[in-house]
Amino acid sequence: MRDLAEIREDIDRIDKEIVELYEKRMKDVEEVAEYKIEHGKAVFDKSREDAKITTLGALASSDFNRTGVEELFKQLMSMSRKLQYRLLTKRGVLGKLPFIAVDDIEKNDVRVVFQGVEGAYSEMAVMKYFGKDTSRFHVETFRDAMNAIADGLADYAVLPIENSSAGIVSQNYDMLSEFENYIVGEQTIRIEHCLLGLPEAEINDIRTVYSHPQGLMQCKRFLLEHRNWNQVEEENTAVSALLVKTEGDKTQAAIASKQAAALYGLKILQENIATESDNFTRFIIVSNQRIFKKDAKKISICFRLPHESGALYRLMSHFIYNGVNMNKIESRPMQGVSWEYEFFVDFDGNLEDEGVKNALRGIREEAINLKILGNY
Repeated sequence: MRDLAEIREDIDRIDKEIVELYEKRMKDVEEVAEYKIEHGKAVFDKSREDAKITTLGALASSDFNRTGVEELFKQLMSMSRKLQYRLLTKRGVLGKLPFIAVDDIEKNDVRVVFQGVEGAYSEMAVMKYFGKDTSRFHVETFRDAMNAIADGLADYAVLPIENSSAGIVSQNYDMLSEFENYIVGEQTIRIEHCLLGLPEAEINDIRTVYSHPQGLMQCKRFLLEHRNWNQVEEENTAVSALLVKTEGDKTQAAIASKQAAALYGLKILQENIATESDNFTRFIIVSNQRIFKKDAKKISICFRLPHESGALYRLMSHFIYNGVNMNKIESRPMQGVSWEYEFFVDFDGNLEDEGVKNALRGIREEAINLKILGNY
């Protein structure tokens, strides 16, 4: 048996040769890119890559090595494509993205829609982002809000997208994929849930509590102390407050804001009932226009993947290779398709950044589909 130092020396020599061969291969890839640019050919040719990987794998001496060889060349081909995308960008071949850069998002003389009724946290987000005097109206559901801007009845919709303790608002993620509407801004609101009842009610009178599903979830610890209460889900926290006011039953209460209590003349039976004291909801500002601020720093996209091993890893590598910082990923099940998912990703950057363009080009080529949800 050879000495360990001798074996390592041999491996070092082989590794050096691999690096030399890799750089030689990438020089040839540059020539391939130049040819494809001249002849208008696509970078990604999946059928050729699959066939070549099968051929190269068959050269291996064992099943274990075959798997390793196939994985190695998948990575080599992935890096080759990334180099080609970079060269395409430098040559100006990369087509312009269908988004228009603007100096600022128009906030004057606009009409804004939100889900719920007056006093909802969504209305608070509207006022904080656009101003207290902004023309606004409310609708019953989140889908109604998306339809309102799709149909031109409103310039913007303000929708909750995630809460710091209860997580994402899944239906709004799904509708971002479904509708041709786009995120142009965001606004974070501190959530301060209170238990609201009629003026004559006391906390011992309560038998039923109404709120949005996330409102109930965010106050889970408090509600566990009142297990005999019937919990009823409503479309909105402020809708719940209005319901308690309208029903006029002192055994009913709502989980909603102080603003809703003041608006509907309800009594605050207990303040600060959320499980987490630092409770925030992030709202997105949505438009039917493909616009983004020139100084925008965050991008949201969604895409579907081929149902095969390593597909997500290969797509995520486009962020790594181009120095793009990904800060959030969510998956949602595809409607009508079992065990397949759509992925939603937030990452830092601007649509004018070269690295962002390269990453998006690679993902668009290799995903089943890609939608840019917004740059804001």
